[in-house]
Amino acid sequence: MNFHVLTLFPELIEQGCRTSILGRAMENGYISLSTVQIRDYADNKHGRIDDYPYGGGAGLVMQPGPIERAYQAARERIPGAHRVIYLTPQGRVFSQSMAEELAQETDLVFLCGHYEGVDERVLERIVTDPVSIGDYVLTGGELPAMVMIDAISRLVPGVLRNQVSAEFESFQDNLLEYPQYTRPEVYEDMRVPEILLSGHHAKIAQWRREQSLERTARWRPDLLDSAQLTQEDREYLAKKGLQGR
Repeated sequence: MNFHVLTLFPELIEQGCRTSILGRAMENGYISLSTVQIRDYADNKHGRIDDYPYGGGAGLVMQPGPIERAYQAARERIPGAHRVIYLTPQGRVFSQSMAEELAQETDLVFLCGHYEGVDERVLERIVTDPVSIGDYVLTGGELPAMVMIDAISRLVPGVLRNQVSAEFESFQDNLLEYPQYTRPEVYEDMRVPEILLSGHHAKIAQWRREQSLERTARWRPDLLDSAQLTQEDREYLAKKGLQGR
């Protein structure tokens, strides 16, 4: 998987993505990261890439020319078809299913906007996927880009040392993950649930499924509408007096 980021702050992207698990994944060749400084493609000696909006209004808008030239520079390193993601509150909300979809791509380009936005014309010319990470506004697209890169990367084979971790965590089957415990067995008079010490794998699996159902129903009931529930799951939720269809 190759990530290409068009940004005014490449050092933020580089520092954020070249550490910990992602850093090791790059060193081992499972993913790659390249950044393009949009300001390098300004058409003036001051490196200005924004201007006042037509029609008036507060703030500044990023100009189309520098962005498209930066994109063309990135495109020289991309041999085939690819998707261009623009980070914006107006986009489709990012989710685990979208991460799984994007993890199938070979190359992804991220456009990080700033100021009051980006000239609509360049968005129409190069962007394939407007994406939001939530219903709030940030100062720029760099943090959302890093969130997406992290979530997508961990689904690339080899990135996680234990690939099971990528497959059985929160949002598997649209359910939240069950609670986890480790040593010590007793902490501040709080004991690890006995079932986890039993060694009975079938009962542990059932307990974990039930915990996932309860946690989802209480914390994220909206997920149950699209969760893959069995008849046994529905009966368990009904018995607990929790929502389930």
